[in-house]
Amino acid sequence: MLLTGLTTNQWLDIAGLFLFIAGFVIGLGAVTVIDLHGFLGRKSSYWTEATTRTHKVTKPLIWVGLALGIIGGAIFYRDVDMSIVPAAQALIVAPLVLNGLFLSFRVSPYMLRREREGRAGELLPSSWQIKITISFIISFFGWWGELFLLVYYIIFHLQRL
Repeated sequence: MLLTGLTTNQWLDIAGLFLFIAGFVIGLGAVTVIDLHGFLGRKSSYWTEATTRTHKVTKPLIWVGLALGIIGGAIFYRDVDMSIVPAAQALIVAPLVLNGLFLSFRVSPYMLRREREGRAGELLPSSWQIKITISFIISFFGWWGELFLLVYYIIFHLQRL
């Protein structure tokens, strides 16, 4: 049978890669949803309000995705020397975490306050739109860059076998 005879290290590889990929599925999926809402909300009161409501679901999913990705990456790369790919991924995750903190503790409270004041449908001021656009760029390139590097690592590693 396929699952018998696997070593502990092989099981750890499977678990680590599974958690790593699960982090991308959950986190990148949530990031994509909220980024699209935010993009549509730049000029639309409907989508601005929808973004405020949607972020209540996507924010925790993004944090779950980040946590699973970090845990999965730590397990998956546990026996790997700090080569360029794991090192790059470790460097990229730092701005993603900082970006998440900014969104969670600055943008989210601002959006929720506007919602409580009955202004959830009003377009955001340009200063906030600029900050959120910068955040979107960090998020987009960070998450997709991380995923690309994982795929690159797996393909490169498989070719060496």
